[in-house]
Amino acid sequence: MDKQDLIFKISTIRTNANLSARKLSLNIDMHDSYINRLESQKDFLPSMEVFFKILEECNCSAEKFFYHDYNNYESDMEILEKFKSLSEDKKKALLEFIK
Repeated sequence: MDKQDLIFKISTIRTNANLSARKLSLNIDMHDSYINRLESQKDFLPSMEVFFKILEECNCSAEKFFYHDYNNYESDMEILEKFKSLSEDKKKALLEFIK
C-alpha cells in the first residue's frame, strides 16, 4: 500500500463513519484542519499514534483497514466464522465444491 492508497483509505473510513474532516481532526486532538490537509494535500502521513486514533474514532480495526478487500471485509469474516465451525469432513467437502 503506497502513500496515496493509505490516505484514500483514511478518507474512506472517515466518510463511512459519517465524520467531517474537521470533526475527526478535533476528535483526535489535532488542529481542526489536520485531516483536510492530509486528504487534500497528501504531503504527509500521520504518525502511528495519530493513525490508530483515526481508526478508533472511525470504529475501524487495523485488520479491516489493511484487509485486501475493505468493502467485503464483514461478509468475508462472516463466511470465515461459519467455515471455522464446520467439521473437518464438511470443510474438505466445501473446499472440493469450490474448486
